[in-house]
Amino acid sequence: MTDLESLGLVIDGRMVSAGDGRTYESVDPFTGRPWARVADGTAEDVDRAVRSARTALEGPWGALTPPERGRLLARLADLIELSAERLGLWETRDSGKLLREMRGQAEALPEWYRYFAGLADKVQGDVIPTAKPQFLVYTQRVPVGVVAAITPWNSPLLLLTWKLAPALAAGCTVVVKPSDHTPASTVALAQLVTEAGFPPGVVNVVTGWGPETGRALAAHPGVDKVAFTGSNEVGRSVAHAAAERFARVALELGGKSAQLVFPDADLDAAANGVVSGIFAAAGQTCMAGSRLVVHRSIADELVDRIVRRAESIVFGDPTDECTEMGPLATDGQYAKVLDHLDAARAAGATVATGGGAVPELGGYFVRPTVLRDLPDDARALNEEIFGPVLAVVTFDDEDEAVRIANSTQYGLAAAVWTRDIHLAHRTAGRLRVGSVWINAYRTVAPQVPFGGFGASGIGRESGIDAVKDYLETRSVWVELSGTTRDPFTLG
Repeated sequence: MTDLESLGLVIDGRMVSAGDGRTYESVDPFTGRPWARVADGTAEDVDRAVRSARTALEGPWGALTPPERGRLLARLADLIELSAERLGLWETRDSGKLLREMRGQAEALPEWYRYFAGLADKVQGDVIPTAKPQFLVYTQRVPVGVVAAITPWNSPLLLLTWKLAPALAAGCTVVVKPSDHTPASTVALAQLVTEAGFPPGVVNVVTGWGPETGRALAAHPGVDKVAFTGSNEVGRSVAHAAAERFARVALELGGKSAQLVFPDADLDAAANGVVSGIFAAAGQTCMAGSRLVVHRSIADELVDRIVRRAESIVFGDPTDECTEMGPLATDGQYAKVLDHLDAARAAGATVATGGGAVPELGGYFVRPTVLRDLPDDARALNEEIFGPVLAVVTFDDEDEAVRIANSTQYGLAAAVWTRDIHLAHRTAGRLRVGSVWINAYRTVAPQVPFGGFGASGIGRESGIDAVKDYLETRSVWVELSGTTRDPFTLG
């Protein structure tokens, strides 16, 4: 097939073939046909990329001043803005998610690069007073070094940007391993980095089918920090690989987020928020509000509203502006979601709507599903499904609602729906999660930290502190008196 997009590795500022010439095909989940031919990198290619990143760190990139780094980030933001339509389309073709969503994400990316461009020259140390007047003591904040960014398939550029923008602002260099299912937009972004004038080797991309390249990158001795977004299973192996050499690690993992709806809530707004939280992006987002925790007195009414909206969702071509739900991204994810639905029925769940595939459309379409009457130990209530499946649980009082919301290993996000301002803030303060939305769901911004408690990961992305996560602190002691002291005592 000669009409496929051809995508290589990006190493040292140039697109190159994999060392052994291997390629694989990226398949459009809607059409089921290949649309791009992608370089299939190896451990040797990872080594090339890491060495390139180290050379840039110790050379031209490391020599730039913070304001110069900020100007390059701002220039990159401008180029992304001009390329948003193409980046969004490529993400849709790779993942099957709606073009209007992926275009919207691409159009929002410059906000992150401009925000961190502004922080690049705000990285500073402190002068520290001590009880030792003969010493001047100060700290310096220096880049952690070469960063491995391992990213998932559901929002490739957004989740990469949450790592890349602060890492570059801090002065690090980066080697990216995108998901094997959605590599295209990452390669395109790396080309924009070169066009923006970044020195060669600052941002490298190694694509590859299967776990080999990601495993090699996480374990590479030349990598100083691994920043990973993905499943808990893979995140655990990434953390182990990094721990072997004491590399820094940041993990943004799974979620089983609850939307708590109290009796006084605006039910139309709550229903819309629940639909947004679980059926937008076909539920393929770490922050999916996959558990509805609703007061018993309004449960039937709210579920009826959600069911009616779910049953009106328009399936179809994700590039069509009228489509509201596209296919799941991969055949593996499709099979996983259907297996969860079978397990829920076997556990005694009542299927209020959905519950299966949409065979007449072909592809990997799954109907938006609402499950009720699940036992407490049901998989659908406890495991991340990563599909359009909502599990409903009822409560009778505030304490029970909080207990249910916190009764999971995860702690990524939650929502509280109520008109009572006291109840809203009180409940938000009791939830063991990294993000709480009150009368809203699924919104992010570059200024606001994002990450989770417990099994949802380690660290935060976005916000001022995200830059600090890519820095090390050096303490400097300057002896001022010029005198000597007893060498056998602690100074």
